[in-house]
Amino acid sequence: MDKRFFESTRGRIVALLRGRNLTVNDLSKELDLTDNAVRAHLLSLERDGLVAQQGTIKGFRKPHYIYGLSDRAGELFPPPYGELFTRLLSSLKSALSKASFVARLRDVGQSIGAENKIATNDKTARVEKALATIEELGGSANVFIENGEEIIRSESCPFSQAVAEHPEVCKVTESMLAEILDTRVEEKCDRSLKPKCRFAVISNGK
Repeated sequence: MDKRFFESTRGRIVALLRGRNLTVNDLSKELDLTDNAVRAHLLSLERDGLVAQQGTIKGFRKPHYIYGLSDRAGELFPPPYGELFTRLLSSLKSALSKASFVARLRDVGQSIGAENKIATNDKTARVEKALATIEELGGSANVFIENGEEIIRSESCPFSQAVAEHPEVCKVTESMLAEILDTRVEEKCDRSLKPKCRFAVISNGK
């Protein structure tokens, strides 16, 4: 897959499904296409093994299928230098105490956050910058409200190759987000077979 693919309608669908699941109606609105046109592209992407049905949601007359990326589609967004990063973490962990290791990871996150921080009191602008920074790292995040909490969530973890062996690496993103958003952030990541980022934004200050 190259740049031309992601400029095509099928490529745009793949990009929209990165990090979230959508219905045919959701995609038709995003792409300004008819439902039938979207279904035709989804059928093609399913045949190619890039998209799969992820369940259904209740509709006005009948349930609507939800579509998301397959595990194979993750190969389109390979984490950069994943193996090297994991080995570097292993080396640091063996040389440092647990507290020092986590502190170093927090330092990295704060440094990235400081480089991407914007001078504004506009919370929306800060959140948008935080989401863009996660994307630059290789993730794809959105903001959701879950049980009254504001959650920054990414279905594709930028450090997925390292998380299983080094769950502490999530502190990099936690500290980065806290720096950019200028508020306390609490990591609640899902480290199952396919790691997913979950960060609660705490609005009562750092």
